[in-house]
Amino acid sequence: MNTTKILTIVLFLVAAGLGYYLVDRIKFKIDEEERIARMEARVIDKLIMIREAQLAYQGSFGAYTSSWDTLLAFIDTGKIYVTQRREETVLLDYGAEETTIYIDTLGSIAVTDTIFTKEKFPNFNLATLPIIPGSDKRFEMFADKIMKGGVEVDVIEVRNVVPVDPRRSEDNEANIKKPLRFGSKTSITTAGNWE
Repeated sequence: MNTTKILTIVLFLVAAGLGYYLVDRIKFKIDEEERIARMEARVIDKLIMIREAQLAYQGSFGAYTSSWDTLLAFIDTGKIYVTQRREETVLLDYGAEETTIYIDTLGSIAVTDTIFTKEKFPNFNLATLPIIPGSDKRFEMFADKIMKGGVEVDVIEVRNVVPVDPRRSEDNEANIKKPLRFGSKTSITTAGNWE
């Protein structure tokens, strides 16, 4: 074999090896992005379930809870009351109107039967609700009252303390680049940063 053939074979093998390496790296990157997207979708599903439970809890008790035990007990045994509102308006002698509002309690429905139905949340599991998917840690839950515009208001924030995506960090200025969460410690919102 002459030098040209040997050089051609060596260059072909180097090119094939380099091509395989580049394709493998690109495929790894795509697979990693898909894995992160799947895991974050599971985390978002849990955050939505927790938000629904917190909103029901606040509707029943007038405030959010920062205790997992309290929230889980509410989901397990709590009830949401069904009410009916009606108004009666009476015309007074001097032309004014007097309106009386009546709120009647018609009954109650278990929280699990109203919020956590199989149709709405097919993967609901009360025992694992506080656990971050792919981890053994719990979501961090903060609930308190703050003063906003001279009025005391309820705030809640639930966040993932173990981000799946290594690019998500508390140091990021953009809220959508921070670890997945809903609510805020400083403003009145229950919106998620994935929305």
